Amino acid sequence: MQAFLSKKVATVAIGAAISAIICLPAAASSHREAPFISGQPKVDGTDFYMFRSYEPGRQDYVTLVANYIPFQDPQGGPNFYQFDANALYEISVVNDGGSKENITFRFKFTNTSKRTALTVGGQPTLIPLINSGVISGVNPAALNVRETYTVDIVRGDRRVGTVSSVTNAANGAKVFDKPVDNIGDKSFGSATGYTTYANQHIYNVAIPGCGNGRVFVGQRQESFYIAVGKIFDLFNLNPLGPETGTPNSLAGKNISSLAMEVPVSCLTNGTEPVIGGFTTASVRQGRLINPNPASGNNNAVKEGGPWAQVSRLGMPLVNEVVIGLEDKDRFNASRPGADKQFAGYVTNPSLPALIQTLFPSALAPTNFPRTDLVAAFLTGIKGVNQPANVKASEMLRLNTAIAPTPRATQNALGVAGGDNAGFPNGRRPGDDVVDLSVRVAMGALCVLTGATDTLGVGCKPSDAAAGGLAFTDGVRNDATTFQPAFPYLNTPLPGSN
Repeated sequence: MQAFLSKKVATVAIGAAISAIICLPAAASSHREAPFISGQPKVDGTDFYMFRSYEPGRQDYVTLVANYIPFQDPQGGPNFYQFDANALYEISVVNDGGSKENITFRFKFTNTSKRTALTVGGQPTLIPLINSGVISGVNPAALNVRETYTVDIVRGDRRVGTVSSVTNAANGAKVFDKPVDNIGDKSFGSATGYTTYANQHIYNVAIPGCGNGRVFVGQRQESFYIAVGKIFDLFNLNPLGPETGTPNSLAGKNISSLAMEVPVSCLTNGTEPVIGGFTTASVRQGRLINPNPASGNNNAVKEGGPWAQVSRLGMPLVNEVVIGLEDKDRFNASRPGADKQFAGYVTNPSLPALIQTLFPSALAPTNFPRTDLVAAFLTGIKGVNQPANVKASEMLRLNTAIAPTPRATQNALGVAGGDNAGFPNGRRPGDDVVDLSVRVAMGALCVLTGATDTLGVGCKPSDAAAGGLAFTDGVRNDATTFQPAFPYLNTPLPGSN
């Protein structure tokens, strides 16, 4: 982390500090972060990535990945982890510096039972498993439940804007098959069978008004890395110890991903290169439990009424440790344009004070209100990923004019490590948002701005006695631990080897 504190790279490091300050460290990026959503895992958004594609030859595209359904045990059958057929999953993009979506990609799912039966004693009997044999190809007969989805692009307001269907570029179809989760090696014929099977569900798509792109929806290996158990246990780790070597608490889990690759020209407005992005999930306001559900999928409840947003994620970690427990559900239901209501959690954050309580030598910053955090929470980074005419709002921001860094040379510390194509200029799978966030929360920005406050953030080195310390959770991955091509996240762990 020497580069982070080097005056030579102060400009880019400060950029990282400003943006990262609003995403303080947490047990996971956004896993089970609010009281309501902790009981609704199918619509719990856990991580959001947005970056210029670094697969060779795809540099003119932006990859968007939204992860849902946290803490998946690979062996979680017989149903495994399907998306909610009664929900809307959306990835929204803002391309004019405002706080309201300009483009939204909307995913809607359907789960259909094939009613696979075996003849037992002369009677047809439905099987209790999700598959009846080895699975290969798209929608094979051996798969007992077919999960499909549609993707719409909505221009303007996501509820009343202009809607067009994203279609399969090969045949014009509007319905796509989602691969079943990685049940185990036997179900896919070999240890590599699932990779082959899942890759058949990467679709080349036609996006109206945009040209072609790609889409993949399916299970992946959990992509967030952190010492989650130790952090929950009152930071039961050495925060100034080695930056690697601590086990990743999420290494044995899977996740479900919505991934799209979209032309840069589709997402920008032609004049402003910086885009903002966030993902949301919504359910119907009315839900009635069916006391006598009919045979078939999705009959246990009856839902209706307007859509209600229940999950929201842009920058990592915000709702988990910036927003107070009493307001976490409210944050999940809010839109970026209403973020001013949560400003108090940024100006007087509790986490640095908690760290000081646990580690008395790690003194929390003393500048109140935390104007440095307010600047980060509202505007993005001037000269890095702040759009012109920016309106205060929280979202992940990406400057699409900055070329992607090849996988082999990416720096896990992103902008702070001299890699301007990384976090907080968007977010790639290999970016270590936890270490960056802890350091900035403890005042790294105040140290970097100098005694004369050259950044105008309202603090100075004497306000942050611990601002120069290299805080870490000891867990570090990088881009080389992820796939080199779309959808980048790794093949999910099998339920049975």
